[in-house]
Amino acid sequence: MKNKTRADISGRERKHRLFLVEDHPVTREGFAQLINYQPGFQVCGEAGTATAALAGIQATRPDAAIVDLALGSGGDGIELIKQIVATCPNVPVLVLSTFDEALYAERAMRAGARGYVMKQTSTHEVMNAIRKVLRGELYLTPAMQARLAHRQLRGSGKTSAGDVNSLSDRELEVFQNLGQGLSTKQIAQILHCSVSTIETHRNHIKQKLGLKHGLELLRHAIEWVTRRFG
Repeated sequence: MKNKTRADISGRERKHRLFLVEDHPVTREGFAQLINYQPGFQVCGEAGTATAALAGIQATRPDAAIVDLALGSGGDGIELIKQIVATCPNVPVLVLSTFDEALYAERAMRAGARGYVMKQTSTHEVMNAIRKVLRGELYLTPAMQARLAHRQLRGSGKTSAGDVNSLSDRELEVFQNLGQGLSTKQIAQILHCSVSTIETHRNHIKQKLGLKHGLELLRHAIEWVTRRFG
């Protein structure tokens, strides 16, 4: 029997290194165990905030980063994707989130993500998404692909007045936080900006959604969050 070469051994032992960004420790640890159980994969780092995630990804240079958009007070997932793409362009990002793909997948892809999969998806499909992103391909569910194709056929890069999709990424974040019952001051603290900046975003949101006053905005935001997230 021929001796095994170093290349043969390293080739077999080479595992794809993944960095996980998830603000719930139990969920993060459970997903890390799931990844490490899969042949050919290993978790090389974890983080629960955008700041820790960016530092960890820059230090470990993983083969891919798996990012949740909901980071609570630990940062904004969409902004984190933009920062990863800017500082570590060779690290592809796959979003794994509870946020509805119909509203967030396209935003995440515009920010630089290579794929979007929801947490309700089967383990098999999540791993399929990871493999596709690692191969340099894009991953979207068939339903989302059809949705985007339909928009292209309609020539609808445009959004109608009153459509939440018309909001910018930051405006959507403010809108969602309002719907979760946070005050303008609390949102300013979370987003690390001034109260006046949040007030400006609120005014823009009202204009885009055709709302007349702050109370109407608040009611609309609460109803929207309730429908989306229960």
